[in-house]
Amino acid sequence: MQIYILRHGEATPFAASDEQRPLTEHGAEQTAIIADWLSSQLKEGIDTVLVSPYLRAQQTWQVSEKYLPAPRKVITDDGITPYGDGEDVADYLRAMISIEKPDSILLVSHLPLVGYLTSELVLGIQPPVFSTSAVACVDYDPETEKGKLLWLQSPGKLNNAR
Repeated sequence: MQIYILRHGEATPFAASDEQRPLTEHGAEQTAIIADWLSSQLKEGIDTVLVSPYLRAQQTWQVSEKYLPAPRKVITDDGITPYGDGEDVADYLRAMISIEKPDSILLVSHLPLVGYLTSELVLGIQPPVFSTSAVACVDYDPETEKGKLLWLQSPGKLNNAR
């Protein structure tokens, strides 16, 4: 199965609270680029989307969903904020996978969680650095509970490749 881990797009540096920081125009554009690219990488649709409740993550999903196949369900999850624990989120995903048996999950979240979660799912690697709007694909085997990092893509790499 595939687990896609997407960091939110570039956000304004200031707002009334961290939770209320919106995407910048550039952040929305970069998210559209990566979501369009991601749609071309999907073998099938996405079963479940987990999104942080923070505004910038919600907006990242709102931009992304215009480019991606409609998921079976979208869940706003309070455990995947910047302060979420990678080990706890990995355990939650493992439980969800064992019960629901999805083919794919997309998680829309923040630093540092996205890096720590990736290293929890792919044992033996350091937490990778995610630029804004970067997305990783982990090929995860529910039987062995081991994952392999297939790729980590960013809008900047895509722009440089053109």
